[in-house]
Amino acid sequence: MGMKGKIALGAVVGIVVIGAVSANSGDDSDGGSQSSGKGSSSSAQAKPGGAKEKGSAEAADAAAEEKKAAFEGDGQFQVGSDVKPGTYRTSGNEDGMCYWERAKDASGEMDSLLANDNVTGTSYVTIKATDKIFKSSDCNDWEAVDTMAKGSPASKMAGDGGMFRVGADIAPGTYKSTGNEDDMCYWERAKDAEHGLDSIIANDNVSGSAVVTISAKDTYFKTSGCTDWKKTG
Repeated sequence: MGMKGKIALGAVVGIVVIGAVSANSGDDSDGGSQSSGKGSSSSAQAKPGGAKEKGSAEAADAAAEEKKAAFEGDGQFQVGSDVKPGTYRTSGNEDGMCYWERAKDASGEMDSLLANDNVTGTSYVTIKATDKIFKSSDCNDWEAVDTMAKGSPASKMAGDGGMFRVGADIAPGTYKSTGNEDDMCYWERAKDAEHGLDSIIANDNVSGSAVVTISAKDTYFKTSGCTDWKKTG
C-alpha cells in the first residue's frame, strides 16, 4: 500500500511478524474516559415544577462531551489541548488516501514517529497521554469511541474494510477469504489500537484462500486487499 511521505512503522503488506506472542488482550483502556453517551435509557420526562430527570441532563452532557472530543480528518493536533488522549475512529475512507500518525514531538522527523498508517475503510487509533502530536491527512472526521460499548457484531466483513472491533463490529470465530491474488491480502489480529509491533498478536500476507480464527480475547481485526470474509465456524 502506498505511503504519504513517511514509511509506516506498523505491519503493512509484505511484513509478517513471525512467532508473535499471544496476549490476554482486553479492550483499550486509554480510551475509557471518552464516553459516547449512547445507550442511555433516561428520558426527558418532566418532574413537578418543570425539572427534567437528572439522567437526561447527564446524557446531554455526555453527548456534548463526545462532540467536543471529535476532530477533523485534516490537520495536526496537540495532544492534551487540541485532542484528548483516547481511542478514536474514522470510517468510510477510500483508496488508501487517509493517512495518520502519532508522534512524540513536533519536529516532523522520522525519529519522532510512534506509529502511522494509510487507511482504506475504517481505522481505530488510540492516542496516548504521552503522545505529543496527532496528524491526520485526507481522512474522514474522527469520532471518540467508548471502548467498553458492545454493538451487534456481524459474521462477515469487507476484505478491504480496514479495522473491526471484535465483539462490537464483528463476532469472534473462524473466517475465510477466497480468491486472493499476488499476496496482496493482508490480515492482522491485534490486542490494541496503538499500531506498534507489540500490538500485533498474529498477521499474514495471503494468496488464494485465507483462514483465520479471531479469538474473543482479540480486540481488533485488520484486513486490507482481501476478498470479503465470511464466518465459517
